[in-house]
Amino acid sequence: MRNSEIAISLLKVTKFYNKLQALDNVSFEVKRGDFFAFLGPNGAGKTTTINCLTGLSNHQSGEIKVFGYDATRDYVQSRRLIGLCAQEFNFDPFLTIHQLLVYQAGYFGILPMEASRRADALLARFQLTEKRNCKHRALSGGMKKRLLLCRALIHDPEILILDEPTAGCDLELKFLIWDYLAQLNKEGKTIFLTTHNMEEAEKLCKTIGIINHGKIVRIGDKKTVLQDKSLEAVFLEVTGAE
Repeated sequence: MRNSEIAISLLKVTKFYNKLQALDNVSFEVKRGDFFAFLGPNGAGKTTTINCLTGLSNHQSGEIKVFGYDATRDYVQSRRLIGLCAQEFNFDPFLTIHQLLVYQAGYFGILPMEASRRADALLARFQLTEKRNCKHRALSGGMKKRLLLCRALIHDPEILILDEPTAGCDLELKFLIWDYLAQLNKEGKTIFLTTHNMEEAEKLCKTIGIINHGKIVRIGDKKTVLQDKSLEAVFLEVTGAE
């Protein structure tokens, strides 16, 4: 059953890779329209959480819901609601960037004419129109980052999940991506962002969750979490990971 107020819900989610416990009874919620920052050092469980949420990995126990749809049982409904912007540039090398977006839209049942219209609109929004007929190898690193965002948004998902979207970006591109994300959130997108960048979390997000060694350390509104002196050691570890 659809829940229109809670975008993401995890309840006692546990995940093992062989004997390594990557997630240990992880529980939290992200409200509709929130801009949620998920912080933690390398190996803390951020990407594993995303993979379980989007169906890229199975979890051994616990419950994950996306707007009320069970991410395992109702995977078709839940995955339609999510756009994932991963870290890797995993594009088909034989397609132009416009074709890449049209092809991606097809996975969600969007017909070619409508997919082409959406692709053109996204390429214009992210200043990639001039590269419409180029293959991704002809793009700069910053352009590829923007193409990842276009691909995640092509089916107009209600939730945008970004795994360290500004890692390796120069300052100009980082600020440009921040502006894009802030505008998308204003337009109603629920955004789930993993990051090592404390400035990024402080600048963009409304709510912050901190994970360390597979366990949730703290969840709360940005101001309250950032003022919590008991979290200084974790903040130092996160900052060091960048």
